[in-house]
Amino acid sequence: MQTSNAKPVPVLGIESSCDETGVAVYDRERGLLAHALYSQVQLHAEYGGVVPELASRDHVRKLLPLIRQTLAEAGIRIADLGGVAYTAGPGLVGALLVGASAARSMAWALEIPAIGVHHMEGHLLAPMLEEEPPEPPFVALLVSGGHSMLIEVAAIGRYRLLGDTLDDAAGEAFDKTAKMMGLPYPGGPTLARLAATAEPGQFRFTRPMTDRPGLDFSFSGLKTQVLLAWQRSDQSDSVRASIARDFEEAIVETLVIKCRRAMQATGARRLVIAGGVGANRRLRAQLVDAAAADGFKTYFPRLEFCTDNGAMIALAGSIRLHAGQFNDAQIKVFPRWDLESLSPLA
Repeated sequence: MQTSNAKPVPVLGIESSCDETGVAVYDRERGLLAHALYSQVQLHAEYGGVVPELASRDHVRKLLPLIRQTLAEAGIRIADLGGVAYTAGPGLVGALLVGASAARSMAWALEIPAIGVHHMEGHLLAPMLEEEPPEPPFVALLVSGGHSMLIEVAAIGRYRLLGDTLDDAAGEAFDKTAKMMGLPYPGGPTLARLAATAEPGQFRFTRPMTDRPGLDFSFSGLKTQVLLAWQRSDQSDSVRASIARDFEEAIVETLVIKCRRAMQATGARRLVIAGGVGANRRLRAQLVDAAAADGFKTYFPRLEFCTDNGAMIALAGSIRLHAGQFNDAQIKVFPRWDLESLSPLA
């Protein structure tokens, strides 16, 4: 990481860590100017999950047209850009390289700085795109894909891991459980919609690791409980819906319990929730109720910014570029990348 006194505006953001191609233009003075997202859900649906090689190829096909579209919607020329931000990790290495290569090439040609953004920092900062953004310090619950993390945020770039997933993350548990019961891909949102059609209480699943101290997560055992319940049932549509409802309730209650513990342990008064599972309506409602009971405030990004998107990358990149940070001209990506290793802002 290098530093300078440059304060580039506006910034182009590129997200290509997995199966969504996201592009956005963010200006520190005018806010989010435009954003576009292409999802590969239909491409991967017949395989029941993301195929990395197909994901990379589709990013190659879609990225440049999305950049042109987003710049046009923002009403700016490519020459007007002051910086480029791209997801450098964590994620699928091939998919990351597509976005990184495009971003670094543009930055080199335009002679502007570029910066690789940590995907989870993007999610963590996504609520700052809203009209009432959270100010550090706060605690963040990041529930996205293979991640379920509780982070103490003293300032942007100053992160302390409070709790992490020991096996399956919440999003993985949703997807795997849905697939196990024969629900179509993508499983998590499908399971949540099905759960809304049933009444709770037919099945009683444990709230993993809530019977002991600590803030770590583990959902593999819960997934096994659901598998056994499904195998022993008549596997009717009504049973499938009931299992979905009680499974979702177990996930949500576990996340809420851990969040309340984290808020009490740190003394924080603000809780940020971000990532794909952060779009779950039952989770949102229960955390709002918990906040009212315990005296803290919750911050959520709008639903379109819970899933992977270019806007969060443009914002995170803009913040770091504005602070004078940028990367050298090498194309580097980090499929695994520790959030606590990020450098704080000057």
